[in-house]
Amino acid sequence: MDEVKHIIWSNLHLDYDDWKEALEAEYPNLTEKERIEIMRGISYDCLDNERARLNIRLPRPILNIADLDLWHGHEPYCQIVPSGNIKDCLRSGYNLSEWYVDGFGDLRGIGIHHDGTNRYRYRAIRPGVLGRQVKSLIRLINNGHATEADITRLTVRLGDTIGAVYGWIFPLEGQL
Repeated sequence: MDEVKHIIWSNLHLDYDDWKEALEAEYPNLTEKERIEIMRGISYDCLDNERARLNIRLPRPILNIADLDLWHGHEPYCQIVPSGNIKDCLRSGYNLSEWYVDGFGDLRGIGIHHDGTNRYRYRAIRPGVLGRQVKSLIRLINNGHATEADITRLTVRLGDTIGAVYGWIFPLEGQL
């Protein structure tokens, strides 16, 4: 089930050959390089549309739990998305990115850069979780010692909220 991907937005497989005929018809006087830039711009406009659809502010912050692929190897990393707004998870400083909800209902992201591929998992803080518990969880994640039980005890998946926007349904979290 974790191989299921409900794609929100991706430019990982953006291929000019798929766009070529339409772009040449619409922009016959431009160079291929200029048409490729237009293709990328249209793609990023679509990302802006998805951010608008997912402009959903939760009552709690969101954790971005990451596996960073760095020049010296993989490194766990966790940071807070303080706004608690799902749209703010769809941000990347990389040219190649993707966001999707997996078969378990977790919002995930990929960012490809010159050193490798960063992988992200976004989960909201559960109601009633104290700030010190969140800090402790972040410390566990950043030190590479957090277990799945640690994460699910203090956070909830975002897929159900996102699924309501797109019409996706996921099995109940405890019944996977």
